[in-house]
Parts: sequence; C-alpha cells; structure tokens
Amino acid sequence: MKAVCLLSGGIDSPVAAYLMGKLGVDLILLHMDNRPYAAEGSVLKAASMAVPLEKVLGRPLPFYFAPHGRNQEINSRLCNRSYQCVLCKRLMLRVAKEVALRHGADAIVTGESLGQVASQTLLNLRSEQADLDFPVLRPLIGLDKLEIEKIAKEIGTYEISISTQGPACLILPDHVITMAREDDVRAEEAKVDINEMVAYAALNLRTLTDQDTSSS
Repeated sequence: MKAVCLLSGGIDSPVAAYLMGKLGVDLILLHMDNRPYAAEGSVLKAASMAVPLEKVLGRPLPFYFAPHGRNQEINSRLCNRSYQCVLCKRLMLRVAKEVALRHGADAIVTGESLGQVASQTLLNLRSEQADLDFPVLRPLIGLDKLEIEKIAKEIGTYEISISTQGPACLILPDHVITMAREDDVRAEEAKVDINEMVAYAALNLRTLTDQDTSSS
C-alpha cells in the first residue's frame, strides 16, 4: 500500500507518517507551501522531518512541496473568512489526491486529532472530506496531545517541530468556524475555481533538488 502524507512543520503530521510507515505503508511526503504567508524556512523545516523519519523507518521517503499561498489568498479574498481553515484543508486534500493518483498511491494520511484544535471538530472533518471520494487515514484521531508529543520525542521529530520558523500561517482568520455544514462549505467553494486551484498546485509540485524553490 502507498499513501501521500500531508506533512506540515508541526508536531502531529510526522507522527502520523511514522505510525503508518511502521505498518509497512510506502509514504510520499507532501508539504503545502504557504509562503508568502509562512516563514521562508518553512519548506526546509518540513523537509528536515524526513531525516529522522527515514532513520526510524529504515527507508527513503520522497518529499514534495506544492504552492499553497496563492490559493490561500484566493480563498481569503473571495470566500467567507471564517471558512478559511476548512476550505484550506479541502484544497490540501484535493491536491494530495491528485498527487496520489499520479504516483499510484491508495490513500491520504493526515495528522488530525479529534477536537485538539477548534478546526478539528467532527463536523469540520466531515465537511473537509466531503466529495473527495478518496480514502483519508487519520492514525492520530483518538490520541491526545501528550501521547502524540511522546511519540514525536521518541522518533526524533519533536525538536524540529518546535524550532522557531516564524508564524505557521499569517492568513488565518480571526474567527474559525467549528460547525461547518457540508452545503455551506460547498457554497463557499463555489465562489472560486477549485479545479484550477488544484491543477495549479499539482502542476507546480517541487522537490528540494529543483532549482526553483521560490513560492508562487
């Protein structure tokens, strides 16, 4: 089995990658590049997670990143700002699905833990995945923060995760909706050309060996 793992620079997603990897899942690591709304070092920070993960899993893990800041700006400008996080995750999942299909992967892996933050309520998770028609695996869904941090320390990703790289995302709204309904999310998403946004991100996929690593 092969899966695309959405990898941020935080604590949770590397642990999710590890838990699926130790089950024998072949992983492709995908970072959504939020620049210019994230620190310039954010991509390198996410990529550095692959080093301890490869060591503990004993195999190479391909790392890619896709431009996300431009699409975040479109959502912020054209949609209700309170839906920014839900729309962001829907877009990330669609890009991950496109990458998965191109690489022959069978699923997407994410690092959500139910209720850990305001955006990770059951209704939001359901709305984020609605219409995706592709498996999303959430190995951390029932773990609390202390359990996740314990694993992160054991596998060597914790110190990287907490290293300072500036704000995670400078385009977050002041108010985040916690009870997003699928129909309301679809109505907001209809205000943008979601297919063009997904295609833009997928077509501009990069690796660290590419010469052009600038955000678009």
